[in-house]
Amino acid sequence: MQPISPSPLRQSPMRARRLALKSHCPGGVFIVPSLDNVRLFHGVIFIRRGVFTNAIFKFTLTCPPDVFSSYVYNPHVHPETGEVDMKIPYPEWIPHKHFLVTALTYIKKIFYIKDFSDLSEEAKQKLPNQDAYNKFLNDQEGYRRRVAECVKEAQRSTYTSLPGSTIRFTEEDVSHQIMRDLLAERFGANADDANASFDSSASSLVTKEGVLESIQRAQAGKSSPKSSPRLMPRTPN
Repeated sequence: MQPISPSPLRQSPMRARRLALKSHCPGGVFIVPSLDNVRLFHGVIFIRRGVFTNAIFKFTLTCPPDVFSSYVYNPHVHPETGEVDMKIPYPEWIPHKHFLVTALTYIKKIFYIKDFSDLSEEAKQKLPNQDAYNKFLNDQEGYRRRVAECVKEAQRSTYTSLPGSTIRFTEEDVSHQIMRDLLAERFGANADDANASFDSSASSLVTKEGVLESIQRAQAGKSSPKSSPRLMPRTPN
């Protein structure tokens, strides 16, 4: 028997929640709906600070639970299935109270946790990766080493996507390099160092118009005189 698809009337709350994501989605977290399942999303999270800095973790969200397709060494993530422990913060998922952004906010939070003092003893025992939890408590150096290995593995698999995933990364080409230089020149960022801080005296406000103009220049393969000539496409002799 074929499963019965949700009616348009039942899908409308889901569409409303998707619209809410535009203004409430946590920074550094991106999701794209599946082409085949209205309740399935493919997501990616970019970690910007802390022990997981520079990690790029991919996951799927099925309203909930959430499952990482990238390997994640974290007390809140099952080491074999990649499932996030959503039942610890939300023992009962209440549709009219909990939303997609609720799950996404929690996914982001687990990478920035500095201690587990807010968890009850029962919740600590239910953490899906007890090895990671025990190392966090008793062997910080060992924990950081395992996390560093996890981050490197995530970076190596950046361009690998699960079959059917609507989030895909591709290798950068010359136009991307030109785009980075143009944005750096216009807004004051250091294009060669993703972790460099902005010089407020040299930086200008990032605007939609400025970004669109830079995109058009990058697509045209044109760079200003200040941009490095080595990034320009070469014409055959």
